[in-house]
Amino acid sequence: MRITMVKKKLRDGSDCRKCEEVTEYLRGRGLWERIDEVIWAEEGNPDSPGVILGERLGVERAPFFVVRDDAGEVVYTSVLQLAQRLGQSVSTADRARDVDPDDVGGI
Repeated sequence: MRITMVKKKLRDGSDCRKCEEVTEYLRGRGLWERIDEVIWAEEGNPDSPGVILGERLGVERAPFFVVRDDAGEVVYTSVLQLAQRLGQSVSTADRARDVDPDDVGGI
């Protein structure tokens, strides 16, 4: 199994907030070591590898993960989905924290 994480780099060179949170979640659960490669989607650069990969896969928001194995390629847009794929249990509290206010309209 090979896991690629696509992270968004903002114009000022910093990681996006959600990418930082997801990285810390992975580290805290002992899953960061399972990430084989990090690809960057650079804000304002449509030619960056992460943007190109996202377009190919139909994913518009980072972070996301691509898991490749003998069965093929699967895209995970949620770190919790990835954690479950890797055999971790996910609590209701984890699911509630995974809701990003930036993704909820009308607030």
